[in-house]
Amino acid sequence: MKFGHKKSVDALRSARWFAPDDLRSFGHRSRLMQLGFSEEDFMGKPIIGILNTWSELNSCHGHFPQRVQDVKRGIAQAGGFAVELPTLSVDESFTKPTSMLYRNLLAMETEEMIRSHPLDGVVLMGGCDKTTPGLVMGALTAGLPMIFLPAGPMLRGHYAGTTLGSGSDAWKYWDERRAGNVSDEQWRGLQGGIARSAGVCMTMGTASTMTAITDAMGLTLPGASSIPAVDSGHSRMSSACGRRIVDMVWEDLTPEKIVTDASIRNAAVVAMATGCSTNAVVHLIAMARRAGVALSLDDLDALGRTTPLIANVRPSGKDYLMEDFYQAGGLNALMKQLGDRLDTSCVTVTGRTLGENIEDAQVYNDDVIRPLSNPVYHEGSLAVLRGNLCPDGAVIKPAACDPAYHVHQGPALVFDNYPDMKKAVDDENLDITPEHVMVLRNAGPQGGPGFPEWGMLPIPKALLKQGHRDMLRISDARMSGTSYGACVLHVSPESFIGGPLALLQTGDIVRLDLPNRRLDMLVSEEELALRRAAWQPPTPRFERGWGWMYARHVTQADKGCDFDFLERDFGAAAGEPDIY
Repeated sequence: MKFGHKKSVDALRSARWFAPDDLRSFGHRSRLMQLGFSEEDFMGKPIIGILNTWSELNSCHGHFPQRVQDVKRGIAQAGGFAVELPTLSVDESFTKPTSMLYRNLLAMETEEMIRSHPLDGVVLMGGCDKTTPGLVMGALTAGLPMIFLPAGPMLRGHYAGTTLGSGSDAWKYWDERRAGNVSDEQWRGLQGGIARSAGVCMTMGTASTMTAITDAMGLTLPGASSIPAVDSGHSRMSSACGRRIVDMVWEDLTPEKIVTDASIRNAAVVAMATGCSTNAVVHLIAMARRAGVALSLDDLDALGRTTPLIANVRPSGKDYLMEDFYQAGGLNALMKQLGDRLDTSCVTVTGRTLGENIEDAQVYNDDVIRPLSNPVYHEGSLAVLRGNLCPDGAVIKPAACDPAYHVHQGPALVFDNYPDMKKAVDDENLDITPEHVMVLRNAGPQGGPGFPEWGMLPIPKALLKQGHRDMLRISDARMSGTSYGACVLHVSPESFIGGPLALLQTGDIVRLDLPNRRLDMLVSEEELALRRAAWQPPTPRFERGWGWMYARHVTQADKGCDFDFLERDFGAAAGEPDIY
């Protein structure tokens, strides 16, 4: 045991599996020997689980097989014993109807895998949107020392001399293609140039938002979230994660000592300052509630009103991508710029405080990471709306939409499902004006099902051909963090369970008042009462299996869409498993 370690070899959790002189421990030792290991490899050493969300359908994690080897090297260097445990990948691009349907499944798997195996600590390998919150939620509940290894952003995209941002430019050029301005050859060129390496979206989408949040919360090595996936520094960081988790086990540095009210608030402030994805709301609330922190939509809105957006990174920023952000100093530099807006006394996985971690951070390009005196946008990334359309809240990203729509009133054009909406927007003769408010419902946690990213409703072709590229859109869906536009999302409660959005009709006047955080339909209470009396609940989406379980226990968007029985207030987590 190294000097200063707080835990003895006998106190290692894995010793319960391997140390006793009994039949069961004999079996545990013999099975590791079956794999070719000797007792000298694992006895008396911290056993570190590497939870890996790699799959061949998760292109964002394509470099993880090599990163596992980097982590193992670090664990061995520090005197630990590494075991890789594959987990659900929940890839963003291919999982249907949405990866969000399976975030809680990953969280459950993570918690139970940690609890049921002879692990003393864990390295969590994630990054693609839902893997970060899913892994962290499960590990927070399991309670063992943990460190998060972020996948890192991919390299910037290129085509025909143009720099491309994944997601954001896909939406942009798809509108232009629908308007007849992009040829087949150009479309194929964009397709091949927009995602050039392993790694998550290189815009400040949901993936980079969530890894930045985890970094700011103190759960990664300092600044790890900013390192591009294929940079050699990412390999070195991965090995450092392996070395550090071994020391964390000896120090008994567990998540509850790191994830506190103050560190959650730090994460929220950083989210606002980076121009975060709207999905940050759902995931950060869920993560906070797993840690017993009562974070609310109103808390996030208050921080959004007072935290300037200082990361000039698409889609909220105008010019730069994550590779530029890293070269400009990365998240450590941004947090240094925020100064006393952060509680720098918070402990992190390094065993040091946040303030100590960022003490020497510098900004190398103050157009990418702006000073507080020259922000990209005077408020943070997100705003929370209330009103008779969303009594439990809705979310909008003011910096990423046309300011003309910050106060807007117009007639609703309502769609009950995505296919009907998609057919309508491709109709060049659709009777619609820029003043209309497009509405999609039955797209929430239960209605989608699974809360899909349908909220950036396509601009109708009829308007695209007139030169319009934005309009007010409202839904109980989410949207990709790489998206932009005047999109009101996460309307809660959702229409599928009878929320007020279910009562809205085409032609009703809808009013958005962003400065006053209001979203209302201008319909009398008497008329709404009549509509509510006539409303019939839709047929349930699932009759069996995971979907059936999901529909009965998922909370609404304003509560984080976790399962009610997994939240901290539901009851105590299971203790150590019996070994007989």
